[in-house]
Amino acid sequence: MQNSSENLSVVCVGELLIDFFCTDIDVDLIEGSQFLKSAGGAPANVSAAIAKLGGDASFSGKVGKDPFGYFLKQTLEAVNVDTSMLVMDEKATTTLAFVSLKKNGDRDFVFHRGADALLTLGDIDQDKVSQSKILHFGSATAMLSDPFCTTYLNLISNAKDEGQFISFDPNYRGDLWAGRSLVFVTIAKKAIALSDFVKVSDEELEIITGTKDYEEGVNILHALGAKIIAVTLGKRGTLLSNGNRNEIVESIPVTSIDSTGAGDAFVGATLFRLTKTKYIKSIYKDFEQLRDIVAYANKIGALVCTKIGAIEALPSIKEVESSMYQK
Repeated sequence: MQNSSENLSVVCVGELLIDFFCTDIDVDLIEGSQFLKSAGGAPANVSAAIAKLGGDASFSGKVGKDPFGYFLKQTLEAVNVDTSMLVMDEKATTTLAFVSLKKNGDRDFVFHRGADALLTLGDIDQDKVSQSKILHFGSATAMLSDPFCTTYLNLISNAKDEGQFISFDPNYRGDLWAGRSLVFVTIAKKAIALSDFVKVSDEELEIITGTKDYEEGVNILHALGAKIIAVTLGKRGTLLSNGNRNEIVESIPVTSIDSTGAGDAFVGATLFRLTKTKYIKSIYKDFEQLRDIVAYANKIGALVCTKIGAIEALPSIKEVESSMYQK
């Protein structure tokens, strides 16, 4: 078991894709003509957050061996994420998402699934994965279909058997699961049952547990097997629970410009701090330390909201330290 491993690395498994955001104002994708290309994928964002904070993060996933795949690889490497486990498929194209927003908040979304769906156990560097201190699974797409879904669940199960610390963020996206929400819930519960740390939004908590009551929902997740649960509540902060105690840890006030990637930054900051704990498998018993970690992660998530972008808005450790002195 890796209770006191000196290895401080985190391996993030999931999708890495291109988000094309329509920059035309108040149009759908039929009318839109101007698009901004951006690196996307929740677990990739998490790995970038860890690396920018000075941590050791690796990303495991699949992209196409095409210009978009190379762009994504270079984007991660630019922030010091280890991409040695990033597979570049010569036959499949990189996954693409196209998004436009209207003034009324409606979103027009088109998803072109590509290489990320094809990750298999044979693509995984099992030795490197097993040597990591934390294995993080955070995906909007990994659970959509096989072979990736089976690969995902097998990796989580294997990590559980080896005593690794497992982090899971279901990252529900209604556009992707339309008409299949029950399938999402079933698969998410399997992953939650094997996880040490689970991060969900308040919306995801209700979808997975079927209740609007936070305390009841958190207790349901604990009953499944989760040790530490963080329910992100936006500007209200984060509901933290270790099964014996729960408390809302307040965030910091900021002027939000773009909340894209804030949840991933929160997870990355949490895992970054968790790598520094000596006995990580028993950290769930120390609520005071967990609260300190979540307070720190809340701050990172809030700072991301003050800039545009996901990876682009992630603060470096120097920016974080500088902000600590500001009220």
